[in-house]
Amino acid sequence: MGKYRRLAEILVEEGVVAAGDLLRPEPASFEQLSRVHAAEYVRQTFDLAIPRAIEREIGLPMTASVVARARAAAGGTVLTARLALERGLACNTAGGSHHAGPLHGAGFCTYNDVAVAARALLDDDSVSRILVVDLDVHQGDGTAFIFADEPRVFTFSMHGEKNYPLRRATSDLDIDLPDGMEDDAYLARLADVLPGLVDRVRPDLVFYNAGVDPHREDRLGRLALSDEGLGARDAFVLRTCLGKGRPVAGVIGGGYDRDVERVARRHAILHRTASGFIGRRRPV
Repeated sequence: MGKYRRLAEILVEEGVVAAGDLLRPEPASFEQLSRVHAAEYVRQTFDLAIPRAIEREIGLPMTASVVARARAAAGGTVLTARLALERGLACNTAGGSHHAGPLHGAGFCTYNDVAVAARALLDDDSVSRILVVDLDVHQGDGTAFIFADEPRVFTFSMHGEKNYPLRRATSDLDIDLPDGMEDDAYLARLADVLPGLVDRVRPDLVFYNAGVDPHREDRLGRLALSDEGLGARDAFVLRTCLGKGRPVAGVIGGGYDRDVERVARRHAILHRTASGFIGRRRPV
């Protein structure tokens, strides 16, 4: 949990953003969350009355602070998406909780923030076509389940083939990667797919899950990317999408290390990279 606060602090310390440029979102409402998750489950989270079996599947104790953070993260991704439509590029300092599905949360994910934001934009006609580019090391199963019957959302997940979750969803495009894949092979695989995909989908907005758990030192990753590889990955995604006139909303996704400082600095790679694409404008 400490990585979220530390990430925001690092961005200010490094001058990526000024402290006053960090925007505070409104927490996602019951109505917003219930558009993508079962209303009964959302009520259980608000009332701190989640069944033990679901709490175990999420892997977090459902305390008031955990729920408040999850609502804030989802609200942050809604704000990030709207800012991206306005400015071309914006990044959350949280988000990417892609295992939360239609019925309930899972895999350290209480609410699926990208799904909440995508649904909000579709429902108010801000966009008509969305592309989710999920490069977290784990498949974005919850997002795929939520939008399985939504033709306006194209889900793309590139992830470790032998990693969580055991029960996979079917994204619109899934790419499985072998254990131990390093920078060059990873970047080549991504380059084979992403430019043509953006041209084909022609999204009004791209949600980019920049999970850092493909890193070679990640506790749950099984891939072998370096810091430089993560930076090259983020730069390629942003260059490809922005170069084709497609706004990008970035979320941080997964990253697991006993050292909070180390994992927070890995997450900051997204924001440092994004700042190079917007000149004096700063990611949020």
